[in-house]
Amino acid sequence: MTASDPTFRCRHLLVTGGAGFIGGNLVRRLLAAEPDLLITNLDALTYSASRASLADVECRHGDGGDRRHRFVHGDIRDRDLVGRLLDGGNQGPPVDAVAHLAAESHVDRSILGPIAFVETNVTGTACLLEAVRASLAARARPFRFLHVSTDEVYGSLGPDDPAFDEETPIAPRSPYAASKASSDLLVLAHVETFGLPAVITRCSNNYGPYQFPEKLIPLAITHALADRPIPVYGDGRNVRDWIHVDDHCDGLWTVLRHGVVGRCYNLGGEAEVENLTIVQTLLRLLGKPLDRLRFVTDRPGHDRRYAMDIRRARAELGWAPGASLDQGLAETVRWYLDNPGWWQPLLPEAGRVAATLYRS
Repeated sequence: MTASDPTFRCRHLLVTGGAGFIGGNLVRRLLAAEPDLLITNLDALTYSASRASLADVECRHGDGGDRRHRFVHGDIRDRDLVGRLLDGGNQGPPVDAVAHLAAESHVDRSILGPIAFVETNVTGTACLLEAVRASLAARARPFRFLHVSTDEVYGSLGPDDPAFDEETPIAPRSPYAASKASSDLLVLAHVETFGLPAVITRCSNNYGPYQFPEKLIPLAITHALADRPIPVYGDGRNVRDWIHVDDHCDGLWTVLRHGVVGRCYNLGGEAEVENLTIVQTLLRLLGKPLDRLRFVTDRPGHDRRYAMDIRRARAELGWAPGASLDQGLAETVRWYLDNPGWWQPLLPEAGRVAATLYRS
């Protein structure tokens, strides 16, 4: 394990999964904050990703703007394509950093179809790592590989257990979590075996604009706006640590530039709240009655509690979340109220899996 440069200077970033929720917000935020940064955005455009989420980005930074953003429709398992993108192509200098966010991420879907999660999250990560290794062998250069993972790899906590820290053993309990834990281990193996300059982040539950409406917060908002019952698993007392996507994106950029190669960094919002409380808060913000709740059969293997210890990121990197949960939820509700044209066409696909799993 070797320390990174005090500041790793990235000129050309390859973002995988950059048309998804977190990836799209990361692309938008970095292009606004880093005027000299080029971004190549590789996304397979599966069901939860959309180029419509990048319309403002492509207007300002695509071919009709300053040309600092190039979108490529493709799969991370296509090593030839990834190799060409890493070499720079027609987008200026070679890529000198990868932010790897491409993943299947919905636990419910992993219960219904685990193989897709293995193919994307495990095989896809392995192919991406090998493409990076080949590119660096052909053209050595300062480089960072940022692997974006999840607190779900740690498993579940009891009510009085201390929060997960980076030394907590991984103990995934869903096919999704197992696929992400596997990809984490592949990255760490490439650090130790091949000297790949990689860092890993593990985040708590994200929320904010452009989140596909199958996840709890946008699901509750969109169901409430349509005066439909809001499904809540089990007794609703499962606890999650919530982080606004903007805080998460700031943490990702901080870790990429300043993180120690080979290390994992927890990025959490320090906002542990029961799912039931989250939904009730959203209903109040929307002026909707609390009787919209519908308790449904609990999800198989449903982790009871997540909590993140972020002392490493705070002490080593000076990062901490900035948004309060109350403020972030209010802003998120306002965004969904203001953007029905984005989320309304997504509701049929968002509800397809829910209709299979949710049973009163």
